[in-house]
Amino acid sequence: MALVSINELPESILLEVFTHIPARQLLLRCRPVCSLWRDLIDLVTLWKRKCLREGFITEDWDQPVADWKIFFFLCSLRRNLLRNPCAEEDMKSWQIDCNGGDEWKVESLPGDHGTDFPDSKVKKYFVTSYEMCLKSQLVDLKAEGYWEELLDTVRPEIVVKDWFAARADCGCTYHIRVQLASADYIVLASFEPPPVTVDQWNSAKWTEVSHTFSDYPPGVRHILFQHGGQDTQFWAGWYGPRVTNSSIVIGPKVTGDPARFPAQPEHTQGRERAARLPSSLHLH
Repeated sequence: MALVSINELPESILLEVFTHIPARQLLLRCRPVCSLWRDLIDLVTLWKRKCLREGFITEDWDQPVADWKIFFFLCSLRRNLLRNPCAEEDMKSWQIDCNGGDEWKVESLPGDHGTDFPDSKVKKYFVTSYEMCLKSQLVDLKAEGYWEELLDTVRPEIVVKDWFAARADCGCTYHIRVQLASADYIVLASFEPPPVTVDQWNSAKWTEVSHTFSDYPPGVRHILFQHGGQDTQFWAGWYGPRVTNSSIVIGPKVTGDPARFPAQPEHTQGRERAARLPSSLHLH
């Protein structure tokens, strides 16, 4: 029986085979084999199928995508880049920048004179004291799987979110600062709104703060996230702003209803995905 070359298979069959091959192997191992494979691997159809297979889109997805290959990689890497955002591991992974008054503390929701968090999965929060309390994390984007070409050419959206609340019986002041920095820590873009002061005898409701970085300068390699505050009554104990469920998420631009985008995976799951992707890869 004569041997048959794999390239004699119908292109539709080859595409189906490529759909099941990990993206890293497709681009680094399969694409250079021959011009036929290169052309098939560059097809929009293949990357759209891979997005569907991974659950990044649904069958009825109707939003425009400029480049499905880039969309796939950004979805593969998409997760919360902040560790321990909801205080489940006490103060682990956070750098304490200011620890005034009775210092930072972790408490369980809803807390004294507090309210439930909008998401029932969030069980704890960090709370500040009567002098300034600030904590931060520095995210190394290359260590998280984002390579230079992707960051500098595509410049995907960087969405930062945080939640804060006051005690009903005490006023407080909340601070947040987020900076995009270069490899040598030069600040290229920043988000630092004026401090928010909440009066005493308030509703204690949770408030979301959100900012999207887009069209930022090339060269971003780190993200600094810092937040905190203090109470306005100077009471001993933990009467300052409460913070939880902070996030930094990098992903493709979605022009329609953001709720249709798949929920972001947890940080650890995202790291497993990132480990399967190349640390340096030419997308075109």
